[in-house]
Amino acid sequence: MKAGSPSGRFAERVVEGLDDAGQEERVVIWIERRPGALWTVGRSVNPHLRDAGPDEALWQGYELDDALEVANATLEDDCTVAERDGRAARVRPFSREELLAPLERLFFGHPAR
Repeated sequence: MKAGSPSGRFAERVVEGLDDAGQEERVVIWIERRPGALWTVGRSVNPHLRDAGPDEALWQGYELDDALEVANATLEDDCTVAERDGRAARVRPFSREELLAPLERLFFGHPAR
C-alpha cells in the first residue's frame, strides 16, 4: 500500500489444510483498511485459484480492537480445523503492533518508529 492510499491490506495469515474431499486447501484471512476508516476482516478459501470478491468480507467496523478480535477468532477456528485434519497449523495471531505500522505510513507517509 502506498502512503496516502485510503485502503489496503494491512496483515494476512495463511492456514494450510484439507477440504472435505481430502484435497489441499489454503485459507487466507486478512485485515484491511477501506475508505471511510473502515477496518475489514476477510476470509478466502483457495484465493490462488480465483480472484477474491467483496463478498469475502466477514466483518466491517471502525474499531481496530474489534477487527483484531474477529480476525484472531477466525484464525483460531481455521487452525483448529486444520489440526483436526492432521495438519500442524501453527500460525501467529494478528497483533495491534503490526497494524499500527502501515496505519502510521497511511497517515504520515513514513515508517513507524
